[in-house]
Amino acid sequence: MTRVAIPSISFCQTEILREEILAKYPDTRFNEEHRRMSDDELVEFLSNRDAAIMGLENLTAELLDRLPDLKIISRMGVGLDNVDPAMLRDRGIRMGWKGGTNRRSVAELMVAFSVCALRHVGPLYAAMRDGERPRHLMGRHLSGRVVGLHGCGNVGKDVVRLLQTWDCDILAHDIRDFPEFYAEFGVTPVSFDELLERSEVLSLHIPLDETTRGLYSAGVLDCMRDDAVLINTCRGGIIDEGALKERLLDGHLAAACIDAFAVEPPTDDELLNAPNFLCTPHIGGSAAEARLAMGRAAIDGIEDNFLPEPGVYPFA
Repeated sequence: MTRVAIPSISFCQTEILREEILAKYPDTRFNEEHRRMSDDELVEFLSNRDAAIMGLENLTAELLDRLPDLKIISRMGVGLDNVDPAMLRDRGIRMGWKGGTNRRSVAELMVAFSVCALRHVGPLYAAMRDGERPRHLMGRHLSGRVVGLHGCGNVGKDVVRLLQTWDCDILAHDIRDFPEFYAEFGVTPVSFDELLERSEVLSLHIPLDETTRGLYSAGVLDCMRDDAVLINTCRGGIIDEGALKERLLDGHLAAACIDAFAVEPPTDDELLNAPNFLCTPHIGGSAAEARLAMGRAAIDGIEDNFLPEPGVYPFA
């Protein structure tokens, strides 16, 4: 019988997922305190377990060396920036992972962010809360806008599908090419420079790695349109948040909407209180339906898994 441990807080908080995994793996240990564990606590929790369902927990080489029985790590979520494939491969630890399980949740937040930013929902709400009614603050339609997608993987493609009824001019920049998808949905592939220059709404859907960390620097942000809205629902650390703040406050960017920060929770009050800034606490993929989909994929990953390899999908 496979012995399972689940440190993932979101999994353990979801009763349906608990019932479903117990029906399949009765010897399952849950994180009943629903809190992040220290390394020593995590080692104790995972000891004598064959498989673990992990979320945001960081597994170091030193920690794994203290867990000789652990043979499978199944991911609760789609992000892989805290996974070292070589470290797992060298120890013969297999990984369960399925991409795109939360794509609709993230894509819907991107559309919501777009509408809120273009229609000044944040500052209008703040003004009304203070007893004002600034009806002169005119917004713009999302319909007909030039929407740029940096990354057109699972989430990016779902954004494209959602935007079909909005009559947007959709641009995409990706290291991969999707000619059949682009042709079917009227997407124009462009260079990175053209993406920056033309996008009225620019949405990021790329992983965090050494090629993307800090990519949206001051120089890159200066290449964007002054009336552009920048949206990040992927990973923190891709945007230079200090440079972003400066450009929001000096009017170089119309607005920004951020779901993931380099350090969470964020502490830059000047950025958080900027009138043209809207943020959420990394909940893009956390709709109830998405949590169930991610949890069920994690359960499946205990049996349907692979030995990770650096440079090979999904680590390419």
